[in-house]
Amino acid sequence: MTESLEIPVRYKNHDLIFKAHTIRFGYVHHIFVDMNGTPVTIERDEEGSFRALVDAQTVDASKLDAGLIEALVSVLKGL
Repeated sequence: MTESLEIPVRYKNHDLIFKAHTIRFGYVHHIFVDMNGTPVTIERDEEGSFRALVDAQTVDASKLDAGLIEALVSVLKGL
């Protein structure tokens, strides 16, 4: 089952909203986020912490902002 949502993030004094959708695979939920045209998958690791995954073959890593991804994960932790 898929659910669409918007994730508000405050980063470098800017209020941003990222469109996302969740998909449940068994007991695991994946959150697929469009971060300014870059697809990022957020999931929990074995320890229960969030991790962000990107496809290194299709995404230019130099265009990713690790701080922005951290801010997004911080919002998810607070939910």
